[in-house]
Amino acid sequence: MNQRAALQQPQRIKYVRRGLGRIELRRFDPTRDSFDALTTMLHRAFERLGTMGLNCTCVAQSAAVTRSRASRGDCYVAVCDERIVGTMTLYAPDRESPCELYRRDDIASLRQFGVEPAWQARGIGTLLLAFADHWAATRGYAELALDTPQPAAHLVTFYRGHGFRIVDFMRFDGKRYDSAILSKPAVAARTLATWSERLELPRSQIARAA
Repeated sequence: MNQRAALQQPQRIKYVRRGLGRIELRRFDPTRDSFDALTTMLHRAFERLGTMGLNCTCVAQSAAVTRSRASRGDCYVAVCDERIVGTMTLYAPDRESPCELYRRDDIASLRQFGVEPAWQARGIGTLLLAFADHWAATRGYAELALDTPQPAAHLVTFYRGHGFRIVDFMRFDGKRYDSAILSKPAVAARTLATWSERLELPRSQIARAA
């Protein structure tokens, strides 16, 4: 296989951790992945927040909403044995966001981030955040930002443990809680330098998926 052909082959990230098996990080692919399954996984991942009375979008969103949110950014999934165990969608500056930080030219943001409850505390979230950080840095963004419910102290602690700092608070429309807006400088990790910036599919194919 010549070099050009090799570069055109779909690239995936392989991550192996003792007790986990092989985790594959790749773009969401509507030809093989289901928005219904992704949505159901997000419902499970956010169930704890729902029981806290926090009406996060992912607690009960429809598959159509999941698809719409994924199509506006780069949606990635962590997969084990063909089952989605984690996901996130990475956004370039979002001009339509009510959050001023998300609208800035030098800010990338992370949304629709969740890990299957049975797979939490096993490094999947850390893997996704590490790739998100690298994704933002290699595209020239100064910072990676996200938001999480302020009352969810366990999530605020998790993100702060990964280098994020609280920069603001705001109440998004329709929510019954204030969100903490967190950000961190984007850093391209040398260990991730061989990871492809183009995993599988352009976002336009996600947007066209039924």
